[in-house]
Amino acid sequence: MQKITTFLWFDGQAEEAMNHYISIFKNSKALSVTRWPKGHALEGKVLVASFELDGIQFQALNGGPQYKFTEAISLSIDCKTQQEVDHFWNKLIEEGGEPGPCGWLKDRFGVSWQVVPEQLPRLLQDPDQAKAGRVMAAMMQMSKIDIAKIEEAARG
Repeated sequence: MQKITTFLWFDGQAEEAMNHYISIFKNSKALSVTRWPKGHALEGKVLVASFELDGIQFQALNGGPQYKFTEAISLSIDCKTQQEVDHFWNKLIEEGGEPGPCGWLKDRFGVSWQVVPEQLPRLLQDPDQAKAGRVMAAMMQMSKIDIAKIEEAARG
């Protein structure tokens, strides 16, 4: 059992968000949905939805409009290929998401994500500071990370 679970606060879109995320990530599934009971003003609507994304558990709460997501916390996706970067990037910004700088984006629900190819941290941590600096400069010019361009920058 997972000891720490990310809990996401939505304003009425918890089930929609859960279903959207499950459609994007392999090995993902809904675990449970708790609805408001009969007689409650929100009867039948989702209160809490639990789900797994690639084996990691999350919970989504329909808590109301008082809290919004910010970039102060984000979910980071490790990618092996440009195809994987493109898949997650495109699926997460579709239908109202917003691209951001340096591999960051906000999805249509306002959740911040980082779509990170495995090559990026390795190149940024290279002991050759000039090489790492070129990679950093290239990344700073990007929205979605382009693996070929950061590798080209590393080569100089």
